[in-house]
Amino acid sequence: MTRHTHQTAPTRFVEANGIRFAYRRFGTPGGVPLVMNIHFTGTMDHWDPAVTDGLAQNREVILFNNAGISSSSGTVPESIEEMAANAGAFIEALGLKQVDVLGFSMGGLIAQELAITKPRLVRRVILVGTGPRSGEGMATLTPEAQEIFGASYAHPDDLWLRVHFSPSDASQAAGRSFIERFRLRSDNRDPEANDTVAPAQLAALAKWGAPRENPYDYLRALEQPTLVVNGDNDVIIYSINSWHLQQHIPNAQLILYPDANHGSLYQYPERFVAHVDRFLSEADAPEA
Repeated sequence: MTRHTHQTAPTRFVEANGIRFAYRRFGTPGGVPLVMNIHFTGTMDHWDPAVTDGLAQNREVILFNNAGISSSSGTVPESIEEMAANAGAFIEALGLKQVDVLGFSMGGLIAQELAITKPRLVRRVILVGTGPRSGEGMATLTPEAQEIFGASYAHPDDLWLRVHFSPSDASQAAGRSFIERFRLRSDNRDPEANDTVAPAQLAALAKWGAPRENPYDYLRALEQPTLVVNGDNDVIIYSINSWHLQQHIPNAQLILYPDANHGSLYQYPERFVAHVDRFLSEADAPEA
């Protein structure tokens, strides 16, 4: 049997909740799969192959487009809770009884909700560049994010150099390497998200980020072991929100990468893969 990679894994489809979900599975089968939830307006092809292929060395990786995104059917819900319900339906439609879940940025909000509402389905959680309900600066896009997303770029991919990487020479060099990897897959590449996606996702983000009393209390229900990762200067979802997650999730640890913005996992892919592998391997190890 051919072992697929990020570049070669075929896009497959499964029906759940009246939605035809597009997904790709690749890596080393046999253990608990890792299901990955992407960022705002992202598709399966917005993941870094250095991350996905690195993680797939020791486990099966599952990428998917949630409802209304790119090659999946349906419409994008205007709440994180509905997005998480769709993600759970997708996982269960694959016949999986237990998964680990990784969520990046908006995907991290979905991962939190999924872990809380499906505690038997989700074994461990990795939250990257994300934050809690009513997090600091999360009621709207941060001023920095508004400027970055509102600017014009000579090349469309230059947007990601500002979203994911810090202004330093070293970080921008890492960003250019990411862009090269990001575009490696050319055959059967996902279409970009259409114009209906961003407004619906922004509505969901606004509801999630709206101020409320005792906003972090819900995190007590996230009882799975959790790894929180971010850059030390995330201007898209401020880095302080990763600290709030770690402080309020009962069994969480926090890693901050230096000179890094929102896409710390793309700036330090080998380091990130090693940290995630170690974290997930703790659960894989047989009990003494």
